[in-house]
Amino acid sequence: MTDISTTPRAQTHGETHGQFLVAALYHFASFPRYADFRAPLQAVCDENGVKGTLLVAHEGINGTIAGTDAGIAAVLAFLRAQPELKALEHKESRASSMPFLRMKVRLKKEIVTMGVENIDPNKIVGTYVEAKDWNALISDPDTIVIDTRNDYETAIGIFKGAVDPQTKTFREFPDWVRNHTGLHNKPKIAMYCTGGIRCEKATAFMKEQGFDEVYHLKGGILKYLEDVPQEESLWEGACFVFDDRVSVTHGLEEGEHTLCHACRQPLTPADLLSPHHEDGVSCIHCHEVRTDEDRERYRQRQRQIELARKRGERHLGS
Repeated sequence: MTDISTTPRAQTHGETHGQFLVAALYHFASFPRYADFRAPLQAVCDENGVKGTLLVAHEGINGTIAGTDAGIAAVLAFLRAQPELKALEHKESRASSMPFLRMKVRLKKEIVTMGVENIDPNKIVGTYVEAKDWNALISDPDTIVIDTRNDYETAIGIFKGAVDPQTKTFREFPDWVRNHTGLHNKPKIAMYCTGGIRCEKATAFMKEQGFDEVYHLKGGILKYLEDVPQEESLWEGACFVFDDRVSVTHGLEEGEHTLCHACRQPLTPADLLSPHHEDGVSCIHCHEVRTDEDRERYRQRQRQIELARKRGERHLGS
């Protein structure tokens, strides 16, 4: 991954695809001083007008931030100036509007929560596969392809032929593996996620469970959609992202999905035509599981959002 502070590509891409640069990043490293690092990191982000969420823990850093090219470059330079984070990599995309409301730096027990003790990707991990080589691996009949993301993510996009564990959270993934003995039926396991971080822990876990040939997509779906031409792609649908863009497609273009602000499920344009859809109140996914009291509460919130919009402001609940 190149440094956006030095590559001309970032400026050219931004001129045609949106004024805000989005940087998805993570790095596993022994970082015992992480708690003391929160305040300086928050300050650098605030000083440079950068927004998003960064998680810091004893095992490293993870998150997504957005801002101007110069602002993102300054934050990345600050991160890489830390000895523990000097090898940090990031992935870039663009947004037509600021995709985050505020900047949050949070202290966590894990930078991606699996809930399994002593899983350290710096000690054991699967074999990285570049995006250009991914199609050949997952087309091999000796390979089982596993999506390590959650059900609301896989609902809008998945690799052709991949196994969907249909987990609600990443914490459920280890038990799903333990309960699926059929995963041993083929010699190769290929795993993928949005940006790569969940696969760092998932492949480490798989190796500890006795699986030998374990591979994962380097840079995740985002890198694949950036590098692999659409006409050669084995990706079907859109990729869910954790910001106001909701989804991206090939070339990391912004997708057509929106988010239900009642249940946080991604919605297609067709979903918006459902009689169960009411903006900010309900959708086809949650209409039957919410009470009338819930919906009235959501309507009140939506009224506040609309009033803020008329004032030219953005309501924090939007």
